[in-house]
Amino acid sequence: MSLPGIAALSVPPFADDAFSRVLCVVAHPDDVEYGTSSAVGAWTARGIDVAYLLLTRGEAGMDASPPDRTRELRTQEQLRAAEAVGVTKVTFLDHPDGVLEYGLALRRDVARAIRQYRPDAVVVGSWEVEFTAGLNQADHRVAGLTALDAIRDAGNRWVFAEQLEEGLEPHAVRWLLVGGDARPTHGVDVTGAPLERGIASLEAHGQYLAGIPGHPPPRPMITGITALQGRAMGAAHAVLFRAFDFHSPPPIALEAMAAAASARPASA
Repeated sequence: MSLPGIAALSVPPFADDAFSRVLCVVAHPDDVEYGTSSAVGAWTARGIDVAYLLLTRGEAGMDASPPDRTRELRTQEQLRAAEAVGVTKVTFLDHPDGVLEYGLALRRDVARAIRQYRPDAVVVGSWEVEFTAGLNQADHRVAGLTALDAIRDAGNRWVFAEQLEEGLEPHAVRWLLVGGDARPTHGVDVTGAPLERGIASLEAHGQYLAGIPGHPPPRPMITGITALQGRAMGAAHAVLFRAFDFHSPPPIALEAMAAAASARPASA
């Protein structure tokens, strides 16, 4: 996994008090486990509450196994993977695997989950067609973009207003953390125990991984990915994110204010 342009950067860690509740939104069982789960392991070890929201159960992911059997197998593997990094709250939305459709129905379901769990930060994968690992998969792109829009939906009282009748008040998420982005802004040092827990979480998907020809063993794969990302933090192993802080003015506003200040004539 190459990370063009990242090695020369100096990526800071998150502030210790940046967030206390995190919701990871992904399309399939195993999506969190390709590095992000090591960061999750670091967070839960510090007492941060992390939950997983999976849009499907990955039933279309094993060619040699019928969907009904695959659905159950991958559900159980995901629960074990979550447990390995200290996550006990795992929710599956049961949308169809392989054919996720971006739209109001999916946004509504993710917004509901955000209003229920009320996280400070939402973690997603990249919605770009091309990202750090190559060409992105269709469900991954839908999941990332849906979560981005559902964050705004969840904070707007007049979007999916019927959820008010369910007792779900609007909730404003502060942080969106995007994994797999070539322009990281923050990182999590996962050296040591968090890395080991992250490796164990991917190993929990053993039957699924066994059906992928040529898939690298979890240990060298996750060790290598986190070592590459660690260079940007000056750490042995790290997980990088592009972080968007919805409580801060957009960068262009900050630049405009700075430009205006520098253009202001000095007072006599």
